Amino acid sequence: MEDIQTPEFVSKQTVEASHFYLDLDPDSSSRFTVVCGGVERTSLDYVVERSNFPFWGLEIVDQGEGKLQLENEWFELKRGTVFAYGPGVRHRIENSSKTGMRKYYLDMFGTDAKSLLLEANLLRGYPLQVRNVKELTDLFSIISAEGKDDQFRSRDIVSLITRAMIIKIAQRKSTTEGDSPKAFEVYEDIRQYMEDNFRDLTSIAQVAEQCGYTTVYVSRLFKRYASRGAYQYLLRLRMNYAADLLFTQGLKVRDVAEMLQFADAFQFSRAFKRVYGVPPSQLKRSR
Repeated sequence: MEDIQTPEFVSKQTVEASHFYLDLDPDSSSRFTVVCGGVERTSLDYVVERSNFPFWGLEIVDQGEGKLQLENEWFELKRGTVFAYGPGVRHRIENSSKTGMRKYYLDMFGTDAKSLLLEANLLRGYPLQVRNVKELTDLFSIISAEGKDDQFRSRDIVSLITRAMIIKIAQRKSTTEGDSPKAFEVYEDIRQYMEDNFRDLTSIAQVAEQCGYTTVYVSRLFKRYASRGAYQYLLRLRMNYAADLLFTQGLKVRDVAEMLQFADAFQFSRAFKRVYGVPPSQLKRSR
């Protein structure tokens, strides 16, 4: 990949930085193009202020603290803060950390880029806070490595992973405007409890009681953060395990039904079909 002079829109107020550049002049008809990206450690006096921007920018703070202005609103930046901006979005980014902020960024072009950011609630005038930050920074690192390499199909890989990462941000966001960070923490705790104990859990009433909340509250949390019912989530955990017992370990349907505390094999088969579309006996015959 030939050397490219750092574009004017990429800040030089950094103490260390690693950038990649893929397409600084994207085709105007392109629906989705990753222009450039990278990771940077800001200087202590880092200030970036723009009244406009030619691309759709996405950033996530990995370390440090700062401040963000989107139009006329100010927000705190910290580890796990994700924000976006683009054409016509006035923004200002400041460092307030004694060691500088470490943050990842991507610049994109095209109608699909805007649509993905909108669907992730990243163009609503406020940042998002995500948990499992490393999950996202690992994806940024893969994108950066592919972007620097720029070999055969690298741009396709960068494009696909970038799309997936924005969807992952939407999945992992812990707060939006008006949400409670505490509520998301409770949801995460309950979800983890279900993942650890699903073999012995047969209803959401059990989950709620053992976690110390009401069934209504647990159901509300899953509807808000998981986009599926709490029981549907529990059932899929149990049926994934059942499928492993049936097809990897070769257990009989009635034995799996008993292990998972179903009343009988018929009730288990109905639940299995609800998740996978076919009864377990049919899948076992096809193997």
